[in-house]
Amino acid sequence: MAQKIGIGWQDFEEIRKRDLFYVDKTAFIREWWESGDGVTLIARPRRFGKTLNMSMLEKFFSVRYARRGDLFEGLRIWEEEKYRKLQGTYPVISLSFANVKERTYEEAVWRISQIMADLYNDNRFLLEGDLLSEEEKSYAKSISPQMPEVAAVTAIHRLSKFLYYYYGKKVIILLDEYDTPMQEAYVGGYWGKIVPFIRNLFNAAFKTNPYLERAVMTGITRVSKESIFSDLNNLEVVTVSSEKYADSFGFTEEEVFAALDEHGLSDRKEEVKHWYDGFTFGNKTDIYNPWSIINYLDKKKLGAYWANTSSNSLVGKLIQEGSKETKQAMEGLLSGKKLVVEVDEQIVYNQLFQKRNGVWSLLLASGYLKVAGTEFAERTGRTYYELELTNKEVRVMFEGMIRDWFAPREDTYNDFIKALLLGDVDAMNAYMNRVTMATFSYFDTGSSPSGEEPERFYHGFVLGLMVDLSDRYVLTSNRESGFGRYDVMLEPRKAGDDGIILEFKVFQPRKEKGLEDTVEAALKQIEEKRYEIALAEKGIPKERIRKYGFAFRGKEVLIGEG
Repeated sequence: MAQKIGIGWQDFEEIRKRDLFYVDKTAFIREWWESGDGVTLIARPRRFGKTLNMSMLEKFFSVRYARRGDLFEGLRIWEEEKYRKLQGTYPVISLSFANVKERTYEEAVWRISQIMADLYNDNRFLLEGDLLSEEEKSYAKSISPQMPEVAAVTAIHRLSKFLYYYYGKKVIILLDEYDTPMQEAYVGGYWGKIVPFIRNLFNAAFKTNPYLERAVMTGITRVSKESIFSDLNNLEVVTVSSEKYADSFGFTEEEVFAALDEHGLSDRKEEVKHWYDGFTFGNKTDIYNPWSIINYLDKKKLGAYWANTSSNSLVGKLIQEGSKETKQAMEGLLSGKKLVVEVDEQIVYNQLFQKRNGVWSLLLASGYLKVAGTEFAERTGRTYYELELTNKEVRVMFEGMIRDWFAPREDTYNDFIKALLLGDVDAMNAYMNRVTMATFSYFDTGSSPSGEEPERFYHGFVLGLMVDLSDRYVLTSNRESGFGRYDVMLEPRKAGDDGIILEFKVFQPRKEKGLEDTVEAALKQIEEKRYEIALAEKGIPKERIRKYGFAFRGKEVLIGEG
């Protein structure tokens, strides 16, 4: 009989007690323990079983779960006697920063302090008797959301000490989603404030802590050593390119296909592979996202389950406010092309916009891109990565994200698309100006306008066209054709539809009196550069090729037809 599917369970004990669907990842316990590493940081995309594996580690090692071998019976780790003896023999401090998503620095520190207070409340038995000195008891009682920051940064360190006093053994520390406060700080604009606080907290907990046996931290990204790990020289970092624990997070194809067989879905393997396969960790290919697979087993239909589980605000911000090069690269990815770049797995959040390939490094770490191949340049000693969208589920997620850019005036945007397809220039002008008024500013960083606002907007607009017209047109932009480069070309997928060329230009007051002159310059360029050749070579007759010049002056747009 197939195991019952339970959605959203991340507590190992509950999954085992309820006999819910579970893929045995207990070999991770052995691999981690035998590695001998002091502090391990494991970076994996969200919903890849990080929280469940951390819960598994807690239930295996914690003295609070001594004599709970029943949770592991029948699993791989229980096959070895030495591990059966190891179960339930260490004091464990387990905490998560997954919900530290505050809008301000003060609120973030308060939330982290509250997590520390909860830890102390869970261990209030330490206050009994004469184990702690009066000063130590006073400190423990002072731990609260309102405590001074200097008390908060040492809270884990001192709790480790108190537990060592009680059990006579050093502690294991498990910190899940360590980087969530960092991502939220970047989005919220208080990155510079939170870095010293997190650095001091981690230094006290993981570096200058003589009561620490071992520790595991998990997160989505590897935040740069210079940012928050500068004092940790005992840190083993495991990223998506590392071979360690390569199949401990996520489902292998063998595990997925076995689950499909178990649930009577053997004939669905190819469609499941097309939608959800594509992740690669170290030397392990064909890794699947657990959240998507569990939801598919439950609902028995395809859907973008993983992509819709939480906010993609940072990813959306980086693409939406990114340069024209970023948006053009995204056009290529959406059209199935590969992007060749250098990748730095250390994420420096406050440099994501400035660092040339920062956005692609983040998308790779987050699971939205996969490595299709690598190339080592011997002369420079640099490694270049061929990146592509991970799978169809990710493509659907990006398409939805791009549609959301125009959500404030979705009806108007859709009306513009209809007018474009009908060739109604008057309606195109009316609707396009409403779209720019509503969405123009969304494509710039706001705090420090770049001067690229028009280009940022219309390259974002091109992505919108690509997504919304993909059923009827093949869209390309900034490509060679005839004697020059056109901005946007729409090649019809079926006979009967017109080919369309769009040329975008920004008003130049030194050369042009008004937007009408800018439109004429755009249309003239289309003719002089003979952009229509690319469509004519596809067999589209000249009379079925429409040409439009778009003139921008701030948020004002004028469209003319050639």
